[in-house]
Amino acid sequence: MTLDTLKSANRVIGIKQVSKAVKRESAACVFIADDADERVTAPLILLCEEQGVAVEHAETMQVLGKACGIEVGAAAAAVLKQSIC
Repeated sequence: MTLDTLKSANRVIGIKQVSKAVKRESAACVFIADDADERVTAPLILLCEEQGVAVEHAETMQVLGKACGIEVGAAAAAVLKQSIC
């Protein structure tokens, strides 16, 4: 899956919202920014591994935010299962 998918897919943005989506088993794929604080992203990555959710990486928070169509950086984003992963 590429970052371009985030532009048109049903998605959630932010560590808390992505974590909730993974826990509800509604996240198909999760994107994590490589420059985000590891203390914040490590628990989410572990949760994704436990739930069997694919994790993709974005270079920076700015790149991930732009891919989501927002003007600020994002540490994480998830494509919801209603969208094709």
